[in-house]
Amino acid sequence: MPDTPHVIIEGEIYLLLAEAKVMKMASVSLVAEITEAGYDAIVITTNQPSPILRNLYKKAGIDPKSIWYIDAITRYSLGKDPDDDLMTTYINHPSNLTEMGIAVTTILKKMEGKKACIVLDSVSTMLIYLPSQNISKFMHFVTNRLRLAGVAGVFLAAEKGLDPDLLNQLTTFVDSVIEE
Repeated sequence: MPDTPHVIIEGEIYLLLAEAKVMKMASVSLVAEITEAGYDAIVITTNQPSPILRNLYKKAGIDPKSIWYIDAITRYSLGKDPDDDLMTTYINHPSNLTEMGIAVTTILKKMEGKKACIVLDSVSTMLIYLPSQNISKFMHFVTNRLRLAGVAGVFLAAEKGLDPDLLNQLTTFVDSVIEE
């Protein structure tokens, strides 16, 4: 669990490496910090279904109106969308990076004029569905998209869950690496 708060700077991109056993709590702490700093969070989840995250964030006292979701796991797991939440865009499969990229662009357009921070939870989980080089290409696209839009981003990963080449590439894409 993160001990110290981190300052999210508008337009900066971070890689947060946490122990696998504390990833869920690191996500909750991170989203709380982001929303308390006046940002709306856009959570891209390949790890936990958005209804689960929504409940976790609600229990932590995080305003649900300040969190948008791009959920790449629920439709894949259930075979359908679980609800009609206007704050959630469901992706067919965690490997559908094109659909994920379109969802990011669409939500950023809806949020124009607001402070936004993308949270990708988690890069490590994406490795179940995609080869490292595809993830690296997608992360390069996302970081450049965020930089051009002046939007902050945080990518969560299990600290020992990435191969060294992918970790090196991600490190070159971000402004700072935070180790929990």
